[in-house]
Amino acid sequence: MPDWVSSWQAAVLRHINQRLELVEIARPTLSSGQVLVELCYSGVCRTQLMEARGLRGPDAWLPHLLGHEGVGTVVETGPDVSKVAAGNRVVVGWIKGDGIEAASPTLTTVDGESINAGRVTTFSEYTVVSENRVYLKPAEVDDRSALLFGCALLTGAGMVLNEARPESGESVLINGLGGIGLAALIATQGLGVTVIAADPDPAKRQLALGLGATYAVDPLAGALPEQVRQHFPVGVDVAVDAAGTTAGIETAFDSIRYGGGRLVFASHPPAGDRIRLDPHDLIKGRTIRGSWGGACRPDEDIPRLAKAIAASRTSLDFMMPRTYSLDEVNLALDDLEAQRAMRPVIAMRGHE
Repeated sequence: MPDWVSSWQAAVLRHINQRLELVEIARPTLSSGQVLVELCYSGVCRTQLMEARGLRGPDAWLPHLLGHEGVGTVVETGPDVSKVAAGNRVVVGWIKGDGIEAASPTLTTVDGESINAGRVTTFSEYTVVSENRVYLKPAEVDDRSALLFGCALLTGAGMVLNEARPESGESVLINGLGGIGLAALIATQGLGVTVIAADPDPAKRQLALGLGATYAVDPLAGALPEQVRQHFPVGVDVAVDAAGTTAGIETAFDSIRYGGGRLVFASHPPAGDRIRLDPHDLIKGRTIRGSWGGACRPDEDIPRLAKAIAASRTSLDFMMPRTYSLDEVNLALDDLEAQRAMRPVIAMRGHE
């Protein structure tokens, strides 16, 4: 970022259930542990959709910036930063990695209005990020694919490789084939497991079969546990739920076997929703756990996953079928909500 550039465009959420607005953010002075990154791409995740629609409950931080996965180039580093340097190509994401947990940046518009931001935001041309939310971009992946390592790939793959850890010969249910579910499916490749994928979208089910799933079922065509038991009579050994609803978590739990079946979920249902389980199912040996970012350590897991994906020659383009400009951010959210886009990508100026 040239010294003469004093501001940049960013999308701001001012009010719940209203359109994001583009504003000019004034370039701040960096504090200890902060990194200024020029973004080329940002992903749009269901988390941002829930924030914009008020589904995460009361929002005490309005107005604020959004976004938590992206890729770009380090422009400037604040005091005490040693992990990255100006010119480094980096992934930015919400999962804590190595480095300083810096304070959230103090941002204002060029007109002096205060704008809140967390330690990572990506719906903007530039962003001020905490050092521990910046990770060196693997050379094996292109910039557009690399943004997925900020959230979807780490969470989905980590749920399989770090938490569920299915063994060769076991059966795996993946419920919900959005970005996280498909990342989980990719992570099962080469493990010697049998996969059944579930999603209402026939195109996603067909995609899952092409990515290695043995079976693909429509959870709306009948009770999911019954459909699973048509292929695995006692239930699956492992279930990964990324459907985004409490009903999805419950049906995935009912699909695992007694005596060792395990469910890992990363679904984020609307605030206030609760899951209902029969305690006797737990006594009989079913287990359930939530996932926080796939239990990943980004600085170690990103290079490992990038090498594995490159070796498998799996293209990640199918997860990002459409690219939007920053001034189309509301359209990107609308398309995500209407399931017209699996993982919308925002390209900043000069990268469309």
